Amino acid sequence: MLSRILGVALACAFTLSGAPKSPVVVRGSNASVDLEATLYLGKEAVKQVLGSDLEGYYIVLGVKVTPRGSDPLAVRHDDFVLRTDKNGERTTPFAPSQIAGKGVLVLSEEGGSQGVMAENAGPVWGGYPAGRPGRLGGDGGAIGNSSSGTTQATIHSGGKDKEDPLMQVLKEKILPEKKTAEPVSGLLYFPLEAKQKQKDLELIYTTPSGKISLRFK
Repeated sequence: MLSRILGVALACAFTLSGAPKSPVVVRGSNASVDLEATLYLGKEAVKQVLGSDLEGYYIVLGVKVTPRGSDPLAVRHDDFVLRTDKNGERTTPFAPSQIAGKGVLVLSEEGGSQGVMAENAGPVWGGYPAGRPGRLGGDGGAIGNSSSGTTQATIHSGGKDKEDPLMQVLKEKILPEKKTAEPVSGLLYFPLEAKQKQKDLELIYTTPSGKISLRFK
């Protein structure tokens, strides 16, 4: 009896300690495509699927795209947008080279709290593990409490360093970009901090027949 009580207590403690929940799976469709999305939210969930938590700077989605009909569908990363109700920030996925490449540009802030640029037309660059993602150019504002402090841009060229092992994992697991009439699946890496509530997240996918919007509730 005592061992059973201890087992239950340990299980409860493990749950309360922040153990990752089962991934949330949502589905949607239109005349062009069936879409399935699996949300990996939080550092532990991301680490389980990638072997790295990306320091909490990214949300990972597993997506399965199934074209409807016989005509090939062009699958492109930029057709996917992840948006949060928390502050209205929205972003397209990062390429592996933007996350773990040798030549990434990192935006960091000194003397104040940090923020990620949003609603900005410039290209986005990430800096795992050197710092959080940022966006260059355009007239967008910063997400988060970043009203004070100085923003600095640092280029991490990597020189002759060996390729980060994480890069190969990201390349192998990313959603393939191609024209296909067959189902295709893979991961997408969105530069949004993991401290989001799943109910605030919306995935928007633009297809030839219009947009599919999925909520993770």
